[in-house]
Amino acid sequence: MSVLSNKRIPTRSLLVFGAVALYFAIVSSVALGPMDISIIDSIQALLPGSIRTADIPAHVTLVIQQIRLPRTLLAIAIGAILAICGAVMQGLFRNPLADPGIIGVSAGASLGAAIAIVLFGSLSQNYPQLLLFGTVPLFSFIGGALTTVIVYRLGTGANGTSVTMMLLAGVAIGALAGSGLGLMNYYADDQALRDLSLWTMGSLAGANWGGLVLAYATLIVLFILFYRKAEPLNALLLGEAEAKHMGIEVQKLKRQLILLTAAGVGVTVALAGMIGFIGLIVPHLGRMMIGPNHKSLLPISMLTGALLLLIADMIARTAVAPLDMPVGIITALIGAPFFIWLLIKQRGRI
Repeated sequence: MSVLSNKRIPTRSLLVFGAVALYFAIVSSVALGPMDISIIDSIQALLPGSIRTADIPAHVTLVIQQIRLPRTLLAIAIGAILAICGAVMQGLFRNPLADPGIIGVSAGASLGAAIAIVLFGSLSQNYPQLLLFGTVPLFSFIGGALTTVIVYRLGTGANGTSVTMMLLAGVAIGALAGSGLGLMNYYADDQALRDLSLWTMGSLAGANWGGLVLAYATLIVLFILFYRKAEPLNALLLGEAEAKHMGIEVQKLKRQLILLTAAGVGVTVALAGMIGFIGLIVPHLGRMMIGPNHKSLLPISMLTGALLLLIADMIARTAVAPLDMPVGIITALIGAPFFIWLLIKQRGRI
């Protein structure tokens, strides 16, 4: 396919470089924070006590193992999930402006999570795992899936899917979900209101080992299933009619990818709230570096998304230390100018 022939950087070289950069980012992330802990002590605190070469105070070990390391690992998983979901959405709709946030999926998932927090928040003190593994992910998935289906239906007509209509529908559905979030804020009690504030701004401060299991299980499943659909996604780049002539069940493929994307976004919203622009920026950067082939784009996007969100979280932790800025603010500050640049670049094409 000629549409896939504009590869710019060898994928293997880029993956190796990205893996090395992510390793150094992980080490830096574990060492950075309001408490001044050296990189050497941070690494020592991660080692089993029997093989440490230095005596690390208990409070340092606690901070590293129970706060900084889970937060670092959660940033990697959330960034990777958002990035591959964004890559799939952009490939599905054949437009670099499409991502789970822009078309309203994140807003719908957040509304679902908010409903779960308000309805079941009173049970969280006695059953904290109920919100983490039960109602919030479930309601987030339902909210994201319903939003995606509505936007897809509104953007699809007799002549196929209109990206312009899809984006307009996403704006409308996002506004509607925003009003629903406002209503949930109005009815929420003090504890639920604090939880909702973190959800709407996006935060990794609530990272814990239980949430990491859910995040990495979701990432692994999504990546495997998305990667299996890489060739059909490549065919869709030629157009829906051409993909049908190649024997691809386009409508079935769309439904599967849309539901998987909704599930991924639902999990990220449940664990970290609304973190925008990762799914928009990362796939576009990947295509600029290696081209549009999804067999290369998906692993590159996964690695780059993890790296970008981890860097954004380090900025969020240190910019106004000892305060902890929501990471969604940082990604918006990075992503909004990039989105404006994309709009200018795409002007006249959509």
